[in-house]
Amino acid sequence: MLKLSGEALASAASDETIDAATVARLAREIAAARSEFEVEMAVVVGGGNIWRGTTGAGEGMDRATSDTMGMLATVVNALALQDAIEREGQPTRVLSAVQMAEVCEPYIRRRAIRHLEKGRVVILAAGMGSPYFTTDTPAALRAAEIEADAIMKGTHSGVDGVYSADPRVQPGAVRYEEIGFMEVVSQDLRVMDLTAITFCRDNSIPILVFDIMEPGNIRAALAGDRIGTLIS
Repeated sequence: MLKLSGEALASAASDETIDAATVARLAREIAAARSEFEVEMAVVVGGGNIWRGTTGAGEGMDRATSDTMGMLATVVNALALQDAIEREGQPTRVLSAVQMAEVCEPYIRRRAIRHLEKGRVVILAAGMGSPYFTTDTPAALRAAEIEADAIMKGTHSGVDGVYSADPRVQPGAVRYEEIGFMEVVSQDLRVMDLTAITFCRDNSIPILVFDIMEPGNIRAALAGDRIGTLIS
């Protein structure tokens, strides 16, 4: 399971919400890695580059409405990523927790597994279809449902793993190569939503946190290279 934030599809060098060059580069890496390692790969993508539910709620908007807008933003990102991956010759399906039959397929667990078995990349959109959750939690839930071996959480903004503090604020922060789930919780490291961390702990799903913006890191992660931080 590859977890991408919506911001990973944008670019700091561009004003575009979805940067075509960035999406194309990610698509090339996903398609190449799936082909080389012959792995079944699912992707959960966020929507923060378009709309973040907590932002609207902070401005006085109804939280459920704002979060629903965020779920729809993830579908926009999923379609952009699907188009880019298929241009690389890799069959892809978008499955959404919010039904919109004219746009993509509804999320059905057995359907998702069947697509994976047929060698398709499956992009899971609209979170869990419910407000009040970040896309980290549905990434953990879907990973358990499809029996994924691990979650690969791609970070951005120059953060390449789990640190003792935010390295963008505290330059002396230390990066961990490996760390336990309970250490992440007890130190309040905020690398993922707390609900997702405890769910992965309870279901024994390891998480690799790495810099998705560094070219070649998706392949390196699948090859077992020492990059990022392993939470287990």
